[in-house]
Amino acid sequence: MDYKKFLYEQKKREKSLKAKASKVTVKEIRFGPQTDEHDYEFKKKHAIKFLKDGAKLKAYVFFKGRSIIYKDQGQILLLKLAQELEEYGKVEQMPKLEGKRMIMFIAPKKK
Repeated sequence: MDYKKFLYEQKKREKSLKAKASKVTVKEIRFGPQTDEHDYEFKKKHAIKFLKDGAKLKAYVFFKGRSIIYKDQGQILLLKLAQELEEYGKVEQMPKLEGKRMIMFIAPKKK
């Protein structure tokens, strides 16, 4: 077997493996530390839609200026969201503060 044919076969195999690989989309939902109940429900509805479509969810609370003093409220908000989305997905990463954001990842449940 000559080398050119070998390279061709190898490229062909790699291309087919790449086509079979699944793309993971990550959708983001942003909250403020003092998000109102109606806004929370609206965003939760979108989160459910994203998880049903099979996308990962990145929910985060963004602290502006001095609102960083409400870290506990932000964590409570994210944990409440995780608890209410339990039947649609599982928490990959618990809420963690990174700079001015508290981030949490939720992966969809397998069908």
